[in-house]
Amino acid sequence: MNNKNLDRRQFIGAAAATSLAACASTPHVFAIGNKFARKLDGPGAVASHNAHNPTPSNPKQKGYSAVTVAVERMRAGDKPVDSAVVGAHLLEDDPYETGVGLGGLPNAEGIVELDASVMDGTEHRAGAVGALQNIQNPAAVAIAVMRRTNHLLMVGAGALKFAKELGFKETDLLTPESRKVWLQWRATLSTKDNYLEDEEGGPISPAVKMPPLGTVHISCWDGKGRVGGCTTTSGLAWKIPGRVGDSPIIGAGLFSDDNAGTAGSTGRGESNILIAGAHTVVEMMRAGKSPDEACLEAAKRVADTCEPRLRRKDGTPDLNLSFYAISKDGEYGGSIIHDAPGGGDYAVCDGKGARHEKPVALFPA
Repeated sequence: MNNKNLDRRQFIGAAAATSLAACASTPHVFAIGNKFARKLDGPGAVASHNAHNPTPSNPKQKGYSAVTVAVERMRAGDKPVDSAVVGAHLLEDDPYETGVGLGGLPNAEGIVELDASVMDGTEHRAGAVGALQNIQNPAAVAIAVMRRTNHLLMVGAGALKFAKELGFKETDLLTPESRKVWLQWRATLSTKDNYLEDEEGGPISPAVKMPPLGTVHISCWDGKGRVGGCTTTSGLAWKIPGRVGDSPIIGAGLFSDDNAGTAGSTGRGESNILIAGAHTVVEMMRAGKSPDEACLEAAKRVADTCEPRLRRKDGTPDLNLSFYAISKDGEYGGSIIHDAPGGGDYAVCDGKGARHEKPVALFPA
């Protein structure tokens, strides 16, 4: 391999892919070094790509995105964890964002169940909710769990009761648009039941055959070494009722520690839970790896532990998962298992403004 003909991302991916046998589980050390680390310009946020998309309900509103809001809040004096939650609310409140909050795609029974977690890297405190119904802002409930209880994770009916006691209002989270897609999915399950195909015409949503894994993650650094984060989701569309992914699991979908950094993930939650992904990334940064290196190591562990039934013919995982990270010093990075042309980018916002950047890929396209 002639390294002079490869750019940085290609070199990282090629090194990882070369070392990974179809079902290998041997340790791997990435020789890319901190010289490739990128640094935030003042207070900044690193997040999933949708945190810098124009809001679906107002696509012309460019630049006003979740990461922008999060950074504005830190500049105003808010803590990183609170800033991440405020940014997440922008998408939780959008009825056309189908991966979180209002308008999130439902479970197999047509019920929207939401998961969220928050973590304060300074106080080493966290809060989370799982399988929460009828509450539009699960991230706000998660931070209430952190600050107003002696618990860390609350789920289902208990989480709903707790939210209502604090004054959160119940809302029908299933919008006409998300209900229509669910009805399309249900009608395609069998040719022997009593449900008919949609007779209104028009295209069938791609979500019917390929259930989305919509999630929003936001990691924040205040420019002074303090970190915090938030992950919020409606989970896998059409999931079995009660399923909870990695988003509300501290150490999987989110982990923050001022002494090392903050990280989170989006994608196939079950695979991430198995390797404690966010915690793995933070511990790799604690050990001296750059954020890109740390995120790529987590991606490799997912590939190494992938079940045979979840592998492609070439032995690589037939799934995707992204990681996002900021070190205690404000370096940032991200990884993805499979390069995704036209997608897979992550969001960044700092003194240079909001933008999308390309993650390092374990398996380049």
